[in-house]
Amino acid sequence: MIPTDIGGVEPSILHDEQAAPDSARARISALIADDEPHVRTYLRLVLRSLGVTTIWEAGDGAETLHLYELHQPTVVLLDLNMPVLSGEGVVQGLARRFPQAAVIMVTSQSEHQTVKRFAEYGAIGYVLKQQPRKVVTEMIADALDSLDLDAVA
Repeated sequence: MIPTDIGGVEPSILHDEQAAPDSARARISALIADDEPHVRTYLRLVLRSLGVTTIWEAGDGAETLHLYELHQPTVVLLDLNMPVLSGEGVVQGLARRFPQAAVIMVTSQSEHQTVKRFAEYGAIGYVLKQQPRKVVTEMIADALDSLDLDAVA
């Protein structure tokens, strides 16, 4: 069940007026799900640098599912270790209820079995947080470029 109360925390949505309006990536909406505010800020900056203009943020797994249901963003950047509901629980819930959900795992865990498991869940990308910003940006850009933007309203 997806909770209707997210603890009184107002989810943030950001619009970057600096992004080129005709950019294909400007049509992408993203949900960043990470329990660490500084990581969410970092990922928001990366997405904005790539031309993504609509971004929501969630600090735990339950809030992630709630915001996904409300907004159905084009892509979710999802941390593996989160409170309330783990990233694994989130990706399983999304796969079950929203099979079209595009998920990019953004985590510090690089074990082969973990990467393989999330690929089996349908994750379109797996980004290690500890990589240099340039590498993180390129990996996220590659994952965004793999999306079928014709299906994005």
